[in-house]
Amino acid sequence: MFSRIKQFAFRKFKESEGKLHELNYLFWECTTRCNLNCLHCGSDCSKSSSDKDMPIEDFLKAIDTIKQPAQNFTVVFTGGEPLVRKDIELCGREIRKRGMRWSMVSNGHFYNKERHISLLNAGLGALTISLDGLKSTHNWLRNNDTSFDKVNSAIDIALSSARLNFDIVTCVNRRNISELAQIRDLLILKKVKAWRLFTIIPIGRATSNDDLILTANEFVELMDFIADSRKSKAIDIKFSCEGFVGKYESKVRDSNFFCRAGVNIGSILIDGSISACPNIDRSFSQGNIYTHDFYEVWQTKFEQFRNRDWMKIGQCKSCNDFKDCQGNGFHNWHGAKQNVLVCHNEKIEKALKCQKLGVNDATFEMINSASEIN
Repeated sequence: MFSRIKQFAFRKFKESEGKLHELNYLFWECTTRCNLNCLHCGSDCSKSSSDKDMPIEDFLKAIDTIKQPAQNFTVVFTGGEPLVRKDIELCGREIRKRGMRWSMVSNGHFYNKERHISLLNAGLGALTISLDGLKSTHNWLRNNDTSFDKVNSAIDIALSSARLNFDIVTCVNRRNISELAQIRDLLILKKVKAWRLFTIIPIGRATSNDDLILTANEFVELMDFIADSRKSKAIDIKFSCEGFVGKYESKVRDSNFFCRAGVNIGSILIDGSISACPNIDRSFSQGNIYTHDFYEVWQTKFEQFRNRDWMKIGQCKSCNDFKDCQGNGFHNWHGAKQNVLVCHNEKIEKALKCQKLGVNDATFEMINSASEIN
């Protein structure tokens, strides 16, 4: 009974948050240029991107429309790779002049001691770096033979500053899932405090590479790994906010699933489009800073994000978990009239059926197809 009360209360909390829609995080896609050519890139960024970097002056005009930013309001520099820009420190200082915080998501390839010091002096408050496997596996995903060594060095440099809020993210795939325990032990040895694990959604370059997408059994293996690792509290490990995971909800996160895209999280994309998380399909953009007042758009648009009843289509239409899942992470939707790309809870339920039958995913699909034909 108590768990049902908590579940109901959390649903009401999410509903209230949607109505209030306080903007806490604003992603700035400051460039789509990148120094790597990663196999899983959802944005399909490249070294020779045809998009010009957004001038800092244009971005500042947009955020200056926020007359009273939230107390914890943070601008997150993302891309592409933010460090390909030579003026990141200038951008950061301009954010700090406005009394706002700023942070950055980086692949770590250009993160050296000199840049670290200059970024801290410019007010960098938080940093996220990606580590996606042990040496050969990480380098395979990042499509670069020196990436692991560069990231390993970047992690040590970031850890040298206690005031920097720093965490590691890992994109879990079929090649690195067997290495997770070793990665965890490496991070603990380095005294990394926080580690977030993601799966890869079939968007961008990841649409045609089966090595990137976990099977149902592998996904449950990931959930069990996170749940078991959280027990020791040696590192703050959690599953990302990417999707609802049913019976694992309380085991792999600090709180229940809540996709805050368009509720507390917004973005300004490279062409000025106003959206939520940068990986969300561009068709969901709500306006453009070059033709609209940014904060007015935030306050008056985003209905599709704050009331997701429209997602009750396809497999979500008759789902018993819709009130808690609400269509999964928003980046799982590409076009308003299509089905959800990935249902995490469906993978969990499929894996449980596989375990009962004693078969793998492929055999289960064959059995399913045969039963449908008959």
